Amino acid sequence: MEEKKAIRKQIFKARKEHSDTWIEEKSRRITELLTALPEYEDADRIMAYADYNHEVITRYIIEQAWKDGKEVAVPKVFGKDMIFYKLTDFAQLESGYFGIPEPKEDGETVSWEDAMMVMPGVAFDENCNRVGYGGGFYDRFLEKHPGIRRVAVGFSFQILSEVPTEPTDIRPQVIVTEEKIYRDKQ
Repeated sequence: MEEKKAIRKQIFKARKEHSDTWIEEKSRRITELLTALPEYEDADRIMAYADYNHEVITRYIIEQAWKDGKEVAVPKVFGKDMIFYKLTDFAQLESGYFGIPEPKEDGETVSWEDAMMVMPGVAFDENCNRVGYGGGFYDRFLEKHPGIRRVAVGFSFQILSEVPTEPTDIRPQVIVTEEKIYRDKQ
């Protein structure tokens, strides 16, 4: 746990050191790479996080998914669980859990089993291990929905030589950075 805390601190510091322009440019490049993946092309439904605080900007991915005729859903946190709501317009979002943009509760919930998820993460390694934010939301959700294809996005500075893992961690099958695509070899 201490190692994960140190990694989170290191990556949060690195995220703050990058300009908004850099984050936007690299997020657009990540969007180009992600939307060319077979996992994206084969998916009719995209489940994506709403970005916050210098994460990879998912707005570009969501906008491209809409242009490509795909349905999109974003998560809202309830206690220890996430529920996904269909998103058709960014006006449906409001400040939620820890100030993270979340859908308003009056929206349409979805329970898709066949979809591609765009996962956030603090840090990753080349073996597709992931350090999240520590809440376990994605691990718990994906444990209940094993058929969802998992694609994480991150900047190249978030890829470390190795990150600590736990048995409950559910890894992304693919990680997309602005420089490279990593695939889970297991």
